[in-house]
Amino acid sequence: MVIVDAGHGGSDPGASSGDIIEKEYTLKMANYMYNRFKDLGIPTVITRTGDTTLNPTDRINTIRPNITSSDDIVISNHLNAGGGDGAEVVYALRNNDTLSKMILGNIEDTGQNVRKWYQRRLPSNQNQDYYYIIRNTSPAESVLVEYAFLDSTKDDRNQIRNDWEKWAEAVVKAVADYKGYNYVAPGGNTVNDTYTVQRGDSLWSIAKRFNVGVNEIKRANNLTSNLISVGQKLVIPGVAPSDQTNVTYVVQKGDSLWSIANANNTTVDELANLNDLGTNTIYVGQELKIPNTGNSGVTTPNADTVYIVQKGDTLYSIALKYNTTPKAIMNKNNLTSNTLSVGQTLTIPADVESTGQDNDVVDTNTYVVQRGDSLYSISRAYGVSMDDIRRTNNLTSDILTIGQVLTIPSNSTGAPSIGPSNLYVVQRGDSLWSIANRFGVSINSIRMMNNLKSDVLNIGQTLIIP
Repeated sequence: MVIVDAGHGGSDPGASSGDIIEKEYTLKMANYMYNRFKDLGIPTVITRTGDTTLNPTDRINTIRPNITSSDDIVISNHLNAGGGDGAEVVYALRNNDTLSKMILGNIEDTGQNVRKWYQRRLPSNQNQDYYYIIRNTSPAESVLVEYAFLDSTKDDRNQIRNDWEKWAEAVVKAVADYKGYNYVAPGGNTVNDTYTVQRGDSLWSIAKRFNVGVNEIKRANNLTSNLISVGQKLVIPGVAPSDQTNVTYVVQKGDSLWSIANANNTTVDELANLNDLGTNTIYVGQELKIPNTGNSGVTTPNADTVYIVQKGDTLYSIALKYNTTPKAIMNKNNLTSNTLSVGQTLTIPADVESTGQDNDVVDTNTYVVQRGDSLYSISRAYGVSMDDIRRTNNLTSDILTIGQVLTIPSNSTGAPSIGPSNLYVVQRGDSLWSIANRFGVSINSIRMMNNLKSDVLNIGQTLIIP
C-alpha cells in the first residue's frame, strides 16, 4: 500500500510566498500521485482530496489503518522555505536511503536541483524521528519530500509553477521501480528511462541498447545534432520505432572499410555515406553504422561479435547472452582478470572451441562469483561437494572474490542441479513477482537463493532461479 499525504490543508496553509501557497501545491501533487498509482495498479490511499484541515492526530489516524507491514510506503508532500534552492528528502531512522535516492534522482532528471537525502532526529530523543509523519507511521517506510523552496531567490519558484506535475510523476516512477511494479508513463506509453552517457557511447549505440531510434532520442531531448558528452543525462523514450535499419560495429586492428563492407554484405560507398566519412581512413575503436541485412548482430570480418560492456555486466552475464563461456571470452580478448569496465570493447567468439577452451571439459559449468556467495552456497546450488569444486579449481582456501570464475564439475547424475538454464538475466520491466510467476517459484525462494536484501532489480543482473 502507498499512502499519499498532502501536507497541511484547510486552516493550515503551510508556507507561502506571493501566489505560491504550500497547501495548494501539495494537494495538486498528492491527487496526481493517487490517480497515477491507481492507473498502475498499485494499492493506494490519500490523506485528503480537498482543502481539509488535518491536525497531526487526524492525519496519523487517517494513515495508520492502512499500514499493515514494512512493505507499505508513506509519502508526505511539502514545499520548503528559508531562501534555499532545490529538492530534498527526509527518510525514517528505521529505513535505508534507497528509495530517497531514487526519488531525488528522478526529480533531478526533470531539471530540478537536488540538495540532499537525510534523516533528522528528535532533539529530546535521538532515537526517534523529528517529523511526526515519519515518527508515528512505523513500520511503514516513510519519506517526507520537500520539492523546492517557495521563497527561492533562484529558479525554484518558476519550477514549482511549471514542473510540479513532473516532480509528482518522478516520485510515482521511483516507487513503482522500487517495489517492482511495471511502470507505464502517462498516456499508456512504456516508461521513459533516463540514461547517463558513458565513455564510448554514441547516440546510435544507446538507441540500440534501449531498442529505440536515434531520432526518437533526439526528439525526446531536443537535440539538434548527434553530439553527446560523458555524464549527459538523456531521456529514453519508451515507444520504439519499427524501422530501425542499422547495427553498429567497433573497428578492430587490421580492419579496412573494404573488409568490413565485404563481411557485412554492403559497399564501401554505403558505409562512407551512412557514417558521413570524408575519407576511407578508419581507426581502431571507431564505431561504424552497418546497414542491417536481417542478421541478429554485426558480422565482423572473422565472424565474431563485438560487444561494448554496459553497466552491470559480468563475464558470466555476457557469456550467457551470447551462448559462450567466460573462459572463452577471456581467451579471445587476452584478459588476465574477470574485471570489466563500462565502455570496454570485447570480441565475443563465434566458436568456443577455437578460443582454447579445453575440449575434454564437457560436463562442467562456469560460474562467476556474486556478492554474498560462499563455497557452501555454490556447492548446494549446483548439487556438488565443496571438495569437488576445490579440486576442480585448485583452490587452497574457501575464500572467494566477487567476479571470480569457477568451473563447476558435474554431479553424480551427470548434470548440475542449477546450471545456465536456471540462470536468468533481468530484463527491462521485470520484477521479482513477474520472474517468480514466470518460473513457477516463490519470490522468497529467489530472494534466499540470491541473497537479495531488497526487491529492487537492475537490468542485466543475473539471478539464480531455484
